[in-house]
Amino acid sequence: MDMKNSVVERYTEGAEAVQPALCCPVDYDAALLAMLPKEVIEKDYGCGDPSRYVQDGDVVLDLGSGSGKICYMAAQLVGDTGRVIGVDMNDEMLALARQYQPEMAKKLGGDKVSFVKGQIQDLSRSLDSPDSNEPMIADNSVDLVLSNCVLNLVNDSDKKQLVEEIFRVVKPGGRIAMSDIVADETIPEHLKADPELWSGCISGSFLEDEFLESFKQAGFRAVKCDKWDAEPWQVVEGIEFRSVTITAVKGEDVPCIDKGHAVIYKGPYAETTDDEGHVFYRGKRMAVCERTYNFLTNGPYGDDFIGINPSQDIEGVEWCAPAGTLRPASETKGSSHSNAKEGGSCC
Repeated sequence: MDMKNSVVERYTEGAEAVQPALCCPVDYDAALLAMLPKEVIEKDYGCGDPSRYVQDGDVVLDLGSGSGKICYMAAQLVGDTGRVIGVDMNDEMLALARQYQPEMAKKLGGDKVSFVKGQIQDLSRSLDSPDSNEPMIADNSVDLVLSNCVLNLVNDSDKKQLVEEIFRVVKPGGRIAMSDIVADETIPEHLKADPELWSGCISGSFLEDEFLESFKQAGFRAVKCDKWDAEPWQVVEGIEFRSVTITAVKGEDVPCIDKGHAVIYKGPYAETTDDEGHVFYRGKRMAVCERTYNFLTNGPYGDDFIGINPSQDIEGVEWCAPAGTLRPASETKGSSHSNAKEGGSCC
């Protein structure tokens, strides 16, 4: 089954007139909305605010950019060196977003935003230039990929490719922030076959755990549900559909070199396991390679781990300690500890 035509038709209507049924209540940053044209705000359809994850200097990719609202919000946060790319397959939505580019460039102090026509499950092929040999979005070229209630519109048969494409374009160390609708139970086929429910961001939804697991399986790390609506957006035949936002990081593409680093998991759980299968026991000095050490102490896990540097510089060996390997204290004595909370001087 291909629901592409129903999606195109529904969002073409959404570009021509406001469609309230496509909107979830979202508390967007009013300061970022202030300079946006009213039409861009009114004809945007989303279920979250992934713009809040943008950092200064980011190259941002917005999947299913629609009216351009999230792109123009993100452009206010990327600073002088950042830029924003919006991808959408709907001609009317692209025309709406591009219509305000000159006006927004003046307000932003530069032309930081571009829009390209393409399908988000195939970011290698531009529909603006289908015969080009250059990929629409190059490998490892984006700091942050955003999406706002669009992934559920992709056919189920293309969802694996969609997530793999997102992984392909993110830089090592780059991030994702995906706002979407998830279901708490398996969606039956008769609901999936309903064009109104599919184009309305309902019947193409990921399952709750499947949404997170699909990004983990693609290779992302620190996959996390960062926002979870307490109340469902809609309930259809007893199935609850609610808005969530997940975040994740693409690991650095460097080998595991053991140079004598260790980390201590602070708790509160007795033990925890990361997405690569490393096991960390609360309060124990765990042996980690330099790559894992940097990710745990400087990345999204930074608040949860104390980092212990080697007591002396060693060349290291290409080796990753088996899960649960302890690092003897004798190997790290006298070394510096990072992410440790200072409580004042001792008596």
